[in-house]
Amino acid sequence: MLVNLGKMAPSTIQKIKSTITGRDPEQDGIITEISDATTLSWSTRIKGFIICFCIGVVFSILGVIFLWRDVKLFAVFYSLGNLMALSSTCFLMGPMKQLRNMFKEKRLIATIIMLVCLILTLCAALWWENKGLALLFCILQYLAMTWYCLSYIPFARDAVKKCVTSCLA
Repeated sequence: MLVNLGKMAPSTIQKIKSTITGRDPEQDGIITEISDATTLSWSTRIKGFIICFCIGVVFSILGVIFLWRDVKLFAVFYSLGNLMALSSTCFLMGPMKQLRNMFKEKRLIATIIMLVCLILTLCAALWWENKGLALLFCILQYLAMTWYCLSYIPFARDAVKKCVTSCLA
């Protein structure tokens, strides 16, 4: 079910925008106003995010279905699904801010591992034709993507670390 943003109060929309984008509308200057005037509307951004994210989920599910038939299709669809889901946030923040956030210190290692494993998944499936390696890199890609996503939730990584250490102890 999509939310009709046209019926929401402007102050509510501004609060949602500032929460997702991390910008304080009271501190915005003339440059930000000009930039906002030449970019997508907030409702278009939300729709773009939802559509891109859903396409990513569908591609990932198709990839898992293809796992039992053809490892090449699995690797391509699963990797495209992850890329689509990751790029969907560009609609909310903008591509440059998304890239800056991806390569911040707390996400740098997870981002690099995720991107390297994505490339290695495709290489293992398409060029090396090694199903075991493709599956291994896909699992590592999933774990890195999960760790990356957890970095956006306050204290989530700490909770996961404590849970894992208590299970292993």
